[in-house]
Amino acid sequence: MSWSEQGAVERRATRARNRMIVLIPLLAFLGLAALFMLRLGVGDPSRIPSALIGQPAPRTNLPALSGLERDGKEVPGLDSAGFRGEVTLLNVWSSWCVPCRKEAPLLMRLAADRRIRVAGINYKDEPENARRFLGRYGNPFAANGTDSNGRAAIEWGVYGVPESFLVGRDGRISYKLVGPITPENLEQALRPAIEKALAAPASGS
Repeated sequence: MSWSEQGAVERRATRARNRMIVLIPLLAFLGLAALFMLRLGVGDPSRIPSALIGQPAPRTNLPALSGLERDGKEVPGLDSAGFRGEVTLLNVWSSWCVPCRKEAPLLMRLAADRRIRVAGINYKDEPENARRFLGRYGNPFAANGTDSNGRAAIEWGVYGVPESFLVGRDGRISYKLVGPITPENLEQALRPAIEKALAAPASGS
């Protein structure tokens, strides 16, 4: 092999090594991304874990949506002290949220279960639009707080609307659903979580 041929072979080998050096970090990143998506339930956003599960509900005190009534009575704002002693399904919603419209009938069905209390956080919404939304789709909320700047949603670790949290009688979050309530996840996940919360002691001991 001549010197020129040997040099060409060495240059090709050097280029191949350089390509491998570039590819190794990319392959490592893709592997980590695939593992992360697998841990999250193969991309299912409703299975994103929450650090709040098992923790006391964040201290929340939000004003009422003015002019909102239910059963002829004014609906109060949201106060986290109201979680104690009751099983509460807290739904984060907004009038501009299209999936919120689809889950509205299921929230009304859940609100008919007198064993639980359905409460809401109205996220970054206009009061008039929020009232119009509930007038059209029904008002399931025994209490509803307006979160006009989104600060409360941040404290609850909300990814986006809609989301729902189940708070036990002990004031701790026992379940979180990311995304809309559907007939499927209602029967397969949310309703069993509600029954479990209802059966749990209020003290959490």
